Amino acid sequence: METSQLEVRLEAPAKINFDLHVVGQREDGYHELDSLMLPLDLADDVRIRAVPDPAAAIRIRVLRESAHQAPGGAPPPGDVPEGPENLAVRAGEAFLAEAGLSYRLEIELTKRIPAAAGLGGGSSDAAAVLRGLWQLFPGAVTQEWLDEAALRLGADVPFFLRPRPARIRGIGERIEEWPGMPSLPLVLAHPGEFLVTGDVFRAFDGPASGAGNTLTPRARPPRMRPAGRRPTPSQILAGLGPVLENDLAEPAEQLCAGIRPLRDRLARAEALAVGMSGSGSTVFGVFESLADAQQALLAAFGAEPGASLAGEEHRGLWARVASTVQSDGAGVEPTGDPGAGETETGWHPVQEIED
Repeated sequence: METSQLEVRLEAPAKINFDLHVVGQREDGYHELDSLMLPLDLADDVRIRAVPDPAAAIRIRVLRESAHQAPGGAPPPGDVPEGPENLAVRAGEAFLAEAGLSYRLEIELTKRIPAAAGLGGGSSDAAAVLRGLWQLFPGAVTQEWLDEAALRLGADVPFFLRPRPARIRGIGERIEEWPGMPSLPLVLAHPGEFLVTGDVFRAFDGPASGAGNTLTPRARPPRMRPAGRRPTPSQILAGLGPVLENDLAEPAEQLCAGIRPLRDRLARAEALAVGMSGSGSTVFGVFESLADAQQALLAAFGAEPGASLAGEEHRGLWARVASTVQSDGAGVEPTGDPGAGETETGWHPVQEIED
């Protein structure tokens, strides 16, 4: 029986920038970066349904996570558009146009990643749409086009085509896998104040900011490789040298007063190190164990994992425990091409629905 509609469901993971350095600026104004980027077990769900339709329209629906998923019982902060300005819609439009396909796409996003928070949620959703359509329509576009389309959509989107620990350079187009990174327990915290990436870069470039305007390339320590016993988070931090430095942290703090208090809370909760992801405004603390991270969430924000952040002092605040995804061959990173189907990593397989 001929298949008349197709459906795929994927996870779109968040990320943190373990460090971020601005190392140059191109003639077109784009800044060149050097960053160690790590995917997280915090992820949006992306469901794509493709139905033959000459109109080739795209409809998107954004759902919020349930109360047990987020402290406070509220949706993650940030406004997620349900129209053509959503990167996931733009990814679908680009794929259908390049492939010459006449399908109606119905995209359903279940959001767990805060928007405009430096965690890459919108970019990851867009990459998941590209990966999902690649699975639904194998061979419809080339791998080269997929990589180029991802970069046109945004600097973080190419990383999320194959989300695994990696060093990202240039404007997101130079990706080097970073083997040997174990899972690192984190506490993520967002102040409920949102930053526009362009505003942060303008503050970085402006005379009021002293944050790395010399644009000096940074030396990178040797990559960690698995050898015998798995290193602890504190050993990883020691082996990587001066990590969690973010050249955008100072200008971000100038624009968002809520960042510094969250960093201070995590430091007082005895985080091994505290950093800011991307252009903010999410901060994160690294802990030795998941139990330590859960205890820190309680100490810093007065909440157990999944419990409510009550009280006036927590108005608009979002915080939770998460972990980075390891890359030491333990079967938790996606492997192969974006259209490789199900692997041991937990990416969902294509589901074909026959009428």
